[in-house]
Amino acid sequence: MKILGIESSCDETAAAVVEDGRVVLSNVIASQVEEHKIYGGVVPEIASRRHTEAICGVVEKALSDAGCTLKDIDAIAVTYAPGLIGALLVGVNYAKGLSLSTGIPLVPVHHLRGHIAANYISDKDVKPPFLSLVVSGGHSHIINVKSYTEFEVVGRTRDDAAGEAMDKAARTVGLPYPGGVNLDKISVNGDENKYKFPKPKVADSPYDFSFSGLKTFAVNLVHNASQKGEVVKAEDLGASFIKAVTDLLCSHTMLAARDVGSKEIVLAGGVSANSRLRRVMLEECNKEGIKLYMPELKYCGDNAAMIASQGYYEFLAGKRADMSLNAVASKAIDK
Repeated sequence: MKILGIESSCDETAAAVVEDGRVVLSNVIASQVEEHKIYGGVVPEIASRRHTEAICGVVEKALSDAGCTLKDIDAIAVTYAPGLIGALLVGVNYAKGLSLSTGIPLVPVHHLRGHIAANYISDKDVKPPFLSLVVSGGHSHIINVKSYTEFEVVGRTRDDAAGEAMDKAARTVGLPYPGGVNLDKISVNGDENKYKFPKPKVADSPYDFSFSGLKTFAVNLVHNASQKGEVVKAEDLGASFIKAVTDLLCSHTMLAARDVGSKEIVLAGGVSANSRLRRVMLEECNKEGIKLYMPELKYCGDNAAMIASQGYYEFLAGKRADMSLNAVASKAIDK
């Protein structure tokens, strides 16, 4: 069964063809990073326009690279939530047009479910149930994945997402967009014990995160040093900040795994590409006899192969959409 996936939730216009939820036949991405770098972050209006310009060519190339035509496609899977509303609408409306004109079934896919599914195409052994840590620029969740289409939120951020906090810290020390990626690169040469960040806790939930205080601590640290004429080395602050964030992500996830009784943990989302997070999670899982799965780096960021993969399982579960399908900017993964 071949699924055409379409993804346009932020600043990547993507299309892919995936067979039986696991085999990637094509994966095409048109990135807008260089354009948004000028502004220090994603400009929603520009992102929407670029999606409109790119989506036809991206889908055509995905079909061509896979050696397919639309007649070979069994279903069209599209990201409909969550994300930038204007960007989502481009992908949703294009997918609806394809479905209406061809009669191919339309399958709506939640973006975070797609990130988890990136592991299905990276490692054929990954199968629910398992616990997943989903971390990106806009989301930080610990999710109990009971089946391919059944999800339970165990923990979540109460304020900023981990990726958002890393981007802010990167901007504070003068690093260009995308901040989190560049912060990770320079932190390799930094002293992660140079600065002692607080360890925020959420009183009524041991699994929930709070990253806004870490972000504020980093900003104040740099500003106070500047007022005193002192220099804060970007690599030291970056390494210390990433340590603080990843230690929280790791400790909360391991606690949840012990309490839930899960012996398998899956990383997902853009921040799952962070080198320290991957290393520390692997070390901790090895200590506790837990199997850790991580997506290939090329599938950590937004892509359509993960949407097509999850779309396959949603299709098998009977999920369909008609022409009333709309984009949704914010939507829980378990709804």
